[in-house]
Amino acid sequence: MPAHPSTAPTTRPAAATGSAVHLEGVTKSYGATTVLHGIDLSLAPGELVCLLGPSGCGKTTALRCIAGLEQVTAGRVRIGDADVTEVPVSRRDIGMVFQQYSLFPHLTVARNVEFGLAMRRVSRAERARRIGELLEIVGLDHLAERYPHELSGGQQQRVALARALVTRPRALLLDEPLSALDAKVRVRLREQIRAIQTELGITTIFVTHDQEEALAVSDRVAVMEAGRIAQLGTPEDLYRRPASPFVADFVGLSNRVDGELRGDRVILRGLPIPVIPASVPTSTGVAGARVTAYVRPEHTLLRGGSGEAASDLTGTVLSSGFLGSIRRTVVQFSDGSTVASQHGAGEAYRAGDRVTVAFAAEAVTVEPRV
Repeated sequence: MPAHPSTAPTTRPAAATGSAVHLEGVTKSYGATTVLHGIDLSLAPGELVCLLGPSGCGKTTALRCIAGLEQVTAGRVRIGDADVTEVPVSRRDIGMVFQQYSLFPHLTVARNVEFGLAMRRVSRAERARRIGELLEIVGLDHLAERYPHELSGGQQQRVALARALVTRPRALLLDEPLSALDAKVRVRLREQIRAIQTELGITTIFVTHDQEEALAVSDRVAVMEAGRIAQLGTPEDLYRRPASPFVADFVGLSNRVDGELRGDRVILRGLPIPVIPASVPTSTGVAGARVTAYVRPEHTLLRGGSGEAASDLTGTVLSSGFLGSIRRTVVQFSDGSTVASQHGAGEAYRAGDRVTVAFAAEAVTVEPRV
């Protein structure tokens, strides 16, 4: 965020450890429709976990169950040592920030942040101290007397964040908090949210459908599919070792390359590539099974092949786009199939160039070929 003058106190609150949060077999149904199917998820105190998935996968419903905005059909929600499954939202001691900022238009920034403290009958002196601390932390102490309509979208979202944190909740819930902002502001604000969350040590659940956003801010990510957690792990685990075709396809970009299973390898256009064991369904884990492998573009390697004999690995460049520090080049093989390669910007190819493709020896996820 750009630098700004500050008149707020420079003393920050000591890093506080948030409470553990647990979902234990949480099921949520609406009549005959089940949206969550026995979700189990535990967050350590101070951890930031993203619920990531496409629209309709149940991630916002899970967040609302933690908040108490939805009553679970079965299972339990615990915050710290307390079972809060039947506790109303007003008594769960959580902070919430949504896509819509929901600021009071007739109140200044400072008064918006103060609102929760006033409702809790915190003393005037203590309210002033906490408001000063939080506005400094979110970088808005110099705008304390402005009104919401005088702020940018990113500034309004930081006010909403300060308002959620000023009551020192046991957990912070963020539901698509950046989706209404433009791309550059989103990147800056997500970095600031992560820095604030780390500084305060508050346990945080962050819902998003943006996989880049989830990978950038999380300690762990829970990828959700049709009301279930398809995989839970660090951003690196999800990207490098996706446990299912759904995760491989949803998290990052992948080429789909037809191949044949042979033991712990898949043969892709003549090249043996290791397979992630967890991704191989038992019914297809036999020699010769026809599968589709998910290969990352950065593991798809190119070299000029104009002087080499034609093979299953030679193809023709369809396009090559400049993306700053990298280029993305699409190659078509003689059978009509295509792969994309992500490589250094210095490796320039033109449409029509003949190239040879190779695949790095990085383990891949596979699924049965239909």
